Amino acid sequence: MAARRYLIYDVFAQSALAGNPLAVVLDAEGLSDAEMQAIAGEFNLSETAFILPPDNPIHTARVRIFTPRSELPFAGHPTVGTAVALSQQVDTLGSKERMSIVVLEENVGPVRCAVTIGQGTAFAEFDLPRLSERVDFDAPSEVVAAALGLSHHEIGFENHVISAWTSGVPYVCVPVADLRTAERVRLDAAMWEEFAPQEGGGGDPYVYCRETVNHDCAFHVRMFAPRAGIPEDAATGSAAAAFAGAVMEYDEPLDGASQFWLEQGIEMGRPSRIRLEIDVSGGAIEAARIGGSAVKVAEGTLFL
Repeated sequence: MAARRYLIYDVFAQSALAGNPLAVVLDAEGLSDAEMQAIAGEFNLSETAFILPPDNPIHTARVRIFTPRSELPFAGHPTVGTAVALSQQVDTLGSKERMSIVVLEENVGPVRCAVTIGQGTAFAEFDLPRLSERVDFDAPSEVVAAALGLSHHEIGFENHVISAWTSGVPYVCVPVADLRTAERVRLDAAMWEEFAPQEGGGGDPYVYCRETVNHDCAFHVRMFAPRAGIPEDAATGSAAAAFAGAVMEYDEPLDGASQFWLEQGIEMGRPSRIRLEIDVSGGAIEAARIGGSAVKVAEGTLFL
């Protein structure tokens, strides 16, 4: 029996008991796939990250990410939380702010993260390992609306229409009229399963609107992933990465760097803030980044 350390972080939040909780198992070497999946089920958080020695010694770590039901090729809040956790394992410099670069080998490929650690604060930002690409999706808006418990006329705003995108994990981005509409969404998982994209292990609904609770945010979002054992997610970095494609398609940001804050988890009582940055050149995405804060709330030992 081995003693394996683990940490619990609240990610995309600046204070404990907000954002999206993440378990990070620091000593995962020797665990089988089945054991990692069982441990993720035991924690029963939206994701659990397992830290292994890197395949390339110049990288920081190999990271495998599991939901309670399956393994993911890439996910945003485990990337941010793991980067912060590994950076905080290094001795701090008192009250001085310090920065570090962490490269995580995820199933999608190497993910480069910039981490800033200060007194009582930790922020990580990662480069998207894949830029957002459109996914084929042709379900009628009436059917999508019905699966979300909404009326057809509540789907869409301005020039935004339903579209599907992936940056490693696919999502169906569903624009809705306003905050009240977003709050009323009730996903019928069986109905959604009839037409959701199956390729890539995703295709879950990412509902968004322009109206926000926090005035410095650009979008209010919700994400539902019942296939992964997540009725609703408090903060979804991989969905924000995919959403960059919808932002580029419909808002057409000018060449240069644009920054968008996304609020999520408010309906769950787990308010989250995700920073999406898009670099545009020649009317196309040249690069993009996802960033957010993370707070350690617990630590312990697995005897496995």
